[in-house]
Amino acid sequence: MRLRIVVLVAATLGASGSFAAQAQQNTSASSGTTAAKPIDPNEVVCERQEVIGSRLATKKVCMTRSQWADAKAQDRQDVEKAQTMRGDIAPK
Repeated sequence: MRLRIVVLVAATLGASGSFAAQAQQNTSASSGTTAAKPIDPNEVVCERQEVIGSRLATKKVCMTRSQWADAKAQDRQDVEKAQTMRGDIAPK
């Protein structure tokens, strides 16, 4: 039993170490001599989202990058609020 745990931990550490090295290589390669085009917060980005209640239907949602970032931040706040209010029976 103890040997399995040691092998599992060693495999996990080895895999995460190689992943970190690969991520560092990708970062250093992308920050090379080629200048990356700055991200425009006003660029419109469209995304297909599944319609709740249907297995096949999707809808196309288009927003600017800044609107997507705001929506993501709002969703995260809602999740954190729901997680901290788990003991409450009825929302206030």
